[in-house]
Amino acid sequence: MATSCDVLLIGGGHNGLTCAAYLAAAGLKVIVLERRSVVGGAAVTEEFHPGFRNSVAAYTVSLLNPKVIRDLQLDRHGLKVVEREVSNFLPSDDGRYLLSGAGQTHAQVAKFSQADADRLDAYSEKLEQIADVLREIVLQTPPNMVEGDWRAALSQLLQAGRIGKRIGKLDLGMRQHLLKLFASSAGDYLDTWFESDPIKALYGFDGVVGTYTSPYSAGSAYVLLHHAFGEVNGKKNVWGHALGGMGAITQAMAKSAASRGVDIRVGAEVREIRVQKGRAIGAVTTNGEAFDASVVVSNLNPKLLFLNLIDSAYLPAEFLEHMKGWRCGSGTFRMNVALSELPDFTCLPGKERQPHHTAGIILAPTLRYMEQAYFDARSYGWSKQPIVEMLIPSTLDDTLAPRGQHVASLFCQHVAPTLPNGASWDDHRERVADLMIETVNQHAPNFKAAVLGRQIMSPLDLERTFGLVGGDIFHGTLHLDQIFSARPMLGYADYRTPVAGLYMCGSGTHPGGGVTGAPGHNAAREIVKDWKKRR
Repeated sequence: MATSCDVLLIGGGHNGLTCAAYLAAAGLKVIVLERRSVVGGAAVTEEFHPGFRNSVAAYTVSLLNPKVIRDLQLDRHGLKVVEREVSNFLPSDDGRYLLSGAGQTHAQVAKFSQADADRLDAYSEKLEQIADVLREIVLQTPPNMVEGDWRAALSQLLQAGRIGKRIGKLDLGMRQHLLKLFASSAGDYLDTWFESDPIKALYGFDGVVGTYTSPYSAGSAYVLLHHAFGEVNGKKNVWGHALGGMGAITQAMAKSAASRGVDIRVGAEVREIRVQKGRAIGAVTTNGEAFDASVVVSNLNPKLLFLNLIDSAYLPAEFLEHMKGWRCGSGTFRMNVALSELPDFTCLPGKERQPHHTAGIILAPTLRYMEQAYFDARSYGWSKQPIVEMLIPSTLDDTLAPRGQHVASLFCQHVAPTLPNGASWDDHRERVADLMIETVNQHAPNFKAAVLGRQIMSPLDLERTFGLVGGDIFHGTLHLDQIFSARPMLGYADYRTPVAGLYMCGSGTHPGGGVTGAPGHNAAREIVKDWKKRR
């Protein structure tokens, strides 16, 4: 006999939990099915070496939407986010370094170029004006490109008008600037502002993070912008750490959802979504348990949803072909490392905790270095000189490691999502992990010897464990044809699908990837709207 509910939500990642909490607050009976033994999706904290815990995949906080934090009362459910003492630390090729944040960016940049230091305020002001527009748009449903019914078209036209009105508040010069950020490369954009390599590399990293591309590829400037609209504790464009790791976010979300009556079930992998007369009516798990629901919501990558869980007979041919071509792959190789001591950087020596140890440590000194890393990965499968961002969250959170010891997150690029010539990541993951350790060791010569244990996640591991197809942390690349009204496809940007009663709430919908909660928030609003119409 099937279990019944109003809403069956597939995938207990952060957007799924967010969506479930909002739906339950609206009075709906919600069941969440999560394949793994723990909720949280890629935002989880786990012990990876005896006595050492860390955020396994997602690893830092900024994009989590303040409205979601407030509405779900995440602070009351245990979430506390602390800020880095220094935003970023970038060693340069000549033995110097650049620090940003904490009121010292101007003086640091002036070490390399006074002209660049003088331009920082203007650069930040323009980027912040556009980031403010995005902050408003992320919680809106994109205008949906529809055909047929004039009333639906009119509704979408009005929605487009509201968003256009917000953009219209920008003067002509800023609108031109917005166009440039959406269409150009991060490298070309930064080259128009600055002359010195370190500041361009520091900002340019945000243009390739989680994206399998060169910083000089068209569209990478938008990826830079996508990472600029975050905030921590009310402070814009700040990055921080969730005490207890990223799992503290999703555990707080789960508690919030449960307090509203959501039934969360782990170890419940869905085998198929049941469709009857063109409408989703529930799902069946791999162990044969059946669920009946008036509404089914997917938090999965669109590719997994439409190619694996839905009979293709229920999907329009054009839509199915589009989903087969949905581009995924972020060039990401993720590691967690247990350390006996802090890294002692050649350019800024010392094993005792210093502010730079709390920063996002970017090991990629120039944009050209990043570009070559991409070229290498395309040619050989991984970069000979990879990009590594390292965070040491135990410098801000002493619950993650034994006293006097530390954990480090290594977010590494570029690697090919699929290796050339049919090679398997299972055969090369250890070799590439060694390369990543050696890369850090070149800047901090005690690092390799300090490693007590490591957790390695190749693109294949990220796909197997978290459903990140091709290791794609965004559930689909953030290119112009896969964002806003085209995410995941023109005509289906409003969190609805070609199957009646089936919705999407994951990062494959607007506004895209990152631990934001925004897709879950927006999808819940549309589901409740339809629910009220049906009732």
